[in-house]
Formats: sequence, C-alpha cells, structure tokens
Amino acid sequence: MKRAVKKTSATMVSLVETCLAERRSLGFDLGISGQVLMNFARFADTTEHRGPITESLALAWAHSTPSERAITWARRIEVIRPFAKYLKQFYPDTVVPRRDLCGRAHRRLAPHIYTERELDELLTASAAMLPAGSIRPLTYETLFGLIAATGLRISEAINLSRDDVNIAGGTLIVRKTKFHKSRLIPLHPTVTLAMKRYAVRRALVIAAEPCHSFFVNLDGRKLHTRTVHWAFGRLREQLGWIARGDHALPRIHDLRHTFVCRRILKWHQEGVNVDNRMMALSTYLGHVKPSDTYWYLTAVPDLMEIASEKFARLAEGVDHE
Repeated sequence: MKRAVKKTSATMVSLVETCLAERRSLGFDLGISGQVLMNFARFADTTEHRGPITESLALAWAHSTPSERAITWARRIEVIRPFAKYLKQFYPDTVVPRRDLCGRAHRRLAPHIYTERELDELLTASAAMLPAGSIRPLTYETLFGLIAATGLRISEAINLSRDDVNIAGGTLIVRKTKFHKSRLIPLHPTVTLAMKRYAVRRALVIAAEPCHSFFVNLDGRKLHTRTVHWAFGRLREQLGWIARGDHALPRIHDLRHTFVCRRILKWHQEGVNVDNRMMALSTYLGHVKPSDTYWYLTAVPDLMEIASEKFARLAEGVDHE
C-alpha cells in the first residue's frame, strides 16, 4: 500500500524521505542512491524550489557537482528518474527527466591499475599510520592487503565476521555480498599469515560492547565504509598518486580491478587457456554474469592487446588454445 504524500508545504527532503521509507519497506537497500537522492532534495530546498520537479531543476542539480564529467551528471539524472516517477502519482505536473538528458550513464570507466611499487607504498604507509602501536595501522595494512590479494569488494571485507575467517583452513566465507550470495575464498599462505597476525592482535582489543567484526577501529568497534574511504584518501594524498584511469583519483575499488587484471595477465604469460579459467574467476569474484569478468579484457591496454591477438588468431583459424 502506498503511503499518502502530503501536498501542503511539503519540502523536497520530506518527499524523498517518504519515498525512501516506502521503497526500503519493500526490501530495497538504496544505500548510495538514497544518499544521492537526499543530496538532490537538500539542493532543491536550499534553492527554495517550490512545486513539482522540473527538467531545469534536475539539470541544475546534475551540474552542481564539482565533477566536470558528463557521465557523472548522467548518473545523477538516473537517480532522480525513479523518484520523479513516484512523485508523478501525487503531482501530475512532475516532469520525469529524459534518460539521455546528460548523455549515457553506463559507460564503464577504465580503472587505475596499481603497480607493484604503489601497492608496497600503500601497505607501508598504512603500517605507519598513527597512533603508533595501536590496532589502527595494522587494521588498514591488513585490510588493504586483503583486498589487493583477493579482489574482495570493500563492503565484503568490512563485513567479515570473526567466524568468517578460517585461519586454520586458510579460507574466508563472504556472506553479505552485493548480490546476496555467499562464496568461499581460498587464501594464499602469505595472506593467511597476515590475517593470523591481525587476529592475534585484534583479540587484545577490548570494546565497550561485544563486536564480532573481524576488522575493527581503535575502540574495537566495526569499521565504517566512510571512515575507510577517508583514511584511504589521506594515504593517497600523502603518497601523491596520479590517476592513470578514467576516474579523477585512484580508488580502493581499483585494488579489486588490479587483482583481476594481474591474474589474467599472469595466466596469459604462463600460457594458460584464459577462457577456461574465466568462469572460475567470475565465481571467485562474485560476479553474476561472466560478461562482467570478460570486460576486463578491454579494461586496460595490456589486456586489450591480449584480446586483439586472440581475435586475430581466431579470425585466421589458428587459435588452438
């Protein structure tokens, strides 16, 4: 049953809150999109916009971001559209912004592929974080090292519980995945050793309330994504990295991209049939569609060259892999 929307003096913030509450009651997460939509609502109220959504309002908000990339503006428009459709039930004059108002919203952007040196710099800088001697430096060193070595999503790593980490067996169970599926992750012995080292130290951190999260902050409580991104941003600034992909800055998620690209390159260098391994890699990464894994063959120049060579051999009828 749809909630009634008050039409008298309703602020855009209150309208968004009602919409989000209704959709979340139906099981939608709306974590990031909800935050972006609230940003739109605050923008509309701050500019003293009154009445239904207009195309000019949507366009003004889309361009209010510091980013000068059209794809960023297009993705903002994409977030507004479901909300505008929702409001149109109660405000017939509401305009649903055209999908192509700011261009395409779903072009995949080339990632920043970290070099071996950059990965070493990240772990070294993490280990040197303050306060010295606290759990914090080891937390970030182990967390970023785990993501780089396994390709886990940041949310998957942060959501690991102590029971999910099997040190003796050298495996992880990822339960709260992007697509609500669990999977088993085997670890390299060096990663298992790092996780064991952290687990021993983590056991000495006593929180005010019991915490079952594997990775914790200074107070022994679960890490929050926003805090991790903030810490990574400080390290990135300290290291002075310059982005080599399409994103403005290197990101934590690029550690996952780097893991995949390095894995595929290594298989190619070893003469392994990459196609035979891609399904296993897709499962390891938690991809629902194998095409999401095959995308990496066009993500960076080195892999694009491999794909081009393979196509050429196939076209000539000499591909015997």
